[in-house]
Amino acid sequence: MCGRAKLPEDVSELKLDLKIEWDKLGDYKPTWNAAPTTRLPVVTSRNGMRTIEPMRWGLIPSWAKDRKIGAATINARAENIEDKPAFRGAWRAGRRCLVVADGYYEWRQPDKQPFAIALANRGPMALAGLWEEWRAGDGIAIKSFTIITTSANALLRAVHDRMPVILAQEHWPAWLGECDASRSDLKELLRPYPAPLMATWPVDRRVGNVRNDGPDLFEPLSVSDGMAE
Repeated sequence: MCGRAKLPEDVSELKLDLKIEWDKLGDYKPTWNAAPTTRLPVVTSRNGMRTIEPMRWGLIPSWAKDRKIGAATINARAENIEDKPAFRGAWRAGRRCLVVADGYYEWRQPDKQPFAIALANRGPMALAGLWEEWRAGDGIAIKSFTIITTSANALLRAVHDRMPVILAQEHWPAWLGECDASRSDLKELLRPYPAPLMATWPVDRRVGNVRNDGPDLFEPLSVSDGMAE
């Protein structure tokens, strides 16, 4: 699964790659320990026009009676995304998105040691997601999303058996609905990212507390810190 994320400190490269303005994000600030229910930058496309805006992490289906369901829908398994009641509406309607990050954390079993996971070049990630709009009883609309996961690649398997789907730039148009792609074509994109293009390292256990935030959380844990291999 993917339950914590790091947001980019420098978004200049991402703006160019996405060909998008960040006006809807307002005063964007990086974070090193984003958790579910917080708002992350999410890219959608309509009629070929991309936009980026903050959405709540944890998809709230349009039929939900309470937003609390989002605590159980932070991730969607690629293998059964079209069948799960919480996700099939967004999948069938084509409400696909890219979730912006440049790293995430995973905890190794059985010692619960946290690891940072990033691209080998430390560049930004575009994670495959689905989004929904839900209206509360007072009429307020909440946009929320889930991150799609798949089986872990060879590098990450020692830490966890799942990983988020990371989409290469050439697949962004298809995923965002900017070019023709069948559902089977889209399902083919939901595969593990190549292990040689990724990196992972142990980090301080303080990342487990959502109140902690700062660049030091993403730094490698040294042997002197008591890291057990």
